[in-house]
Amino acid sequence: MGLEKIAEYKKKLGITTEELSKRSGVPYGTLIKILSGQTKDPKLETLKSIARVLNCTLDDFDDIERDEPTYDEVEQLIARNGKNMSKEQRLRLIQLLSEM
Repeated sequence: MGLEKIAEYKKKLGITTEELSKRSGVPYGTLIKILSGQTKDPKLETLKSIARVLNCTLDDFDDIERDEPTYDEVEQLIARNGKNMSKEQRLRLIQLLSEM
C-alpha cells in the first residue's frame, strides 16, 4: 500500500503530523509509525480518518498502477450511478465522452 502518499498529501496541504493527528483523532505516535513505514498495515478506520482530513479517498493511498478503465467498467459505473445524476451532469458526461 502506498502509505508514503500520506506524506505527499500532508505536504500539499501544508499541515504537520501533529496537526493531522489532532484533526483526524489518530494518535501522533500511530501516525509517526505509519509515516516511517514501521506500521505496514494500519487499520481501515485509521486510514479513513486520515483520508478525511487530507480530503482524499482510500484509493488515493493505493500504489497499484491501473490501466485505463474498460468500456464495460465505464458502462457499469454509469448504469449504477446514472439515475442519481442531474441533467447538467449527464450533459457534461456526454460532452466529456465526445471530446475523447
